[in-house]
Amino acid sequence: MMAATGSASAQHLVTSQKLDWETATQLATDAVRNCAKQGWSITAAVVDPSGHEQVIIKGDTVPLQSLSVSYRKAYTAFSYGQAFNKDTTSALIEAKLSGPANGALNTVPEVLFIPGGVTLRKADRTVIGGIGVSGAPGGDKDEACALAAVKKWQSTFH
Repeated sequence: MMAATGSASAQHLVTSQKLDWETATQLATDAVRNCAKQGWSITAAVVDPSGHEQVIIKGDTVPLQSLSVSYRKAYTAFSYGQAFNKDTTSALIEAKLSGPANGALNTVPEVLFIPGGVTLRKADRTVIGGIGVSGAPGGDKDEACALAAVKKWQSTFH
């Protein structure tokens, strides 16, 4: 009877996968480097499947608000990218998934519909986190730096 109880309880456990800290650090570092090569000091944040910050890498001269903005972009790319099967905060905005016209979703803590966030996915499209970049002169440039880093590391997301 004990074996049956033990295996029955195992069916009630939920597991998730996330990047190891070293890969998350390299991903964020590469996003910061991608922007630095163009003369932009940025902050890159990686969130894990719980939506919590896993890694933050700050460039040397980023403005203070880039810390919270990069996290909020990563969080939005992760949570809404998963919910609506989109890969970037730009894609969420283009699909008009940012909520009602009154902007109510932007009042939800940590949500920010601004370009610069990328959903992190395994090859089978399972969501494993998000990366957000803030500090370049425009969200499109933030997103380009994040996308280039994701493209470099995507094959390691098994």
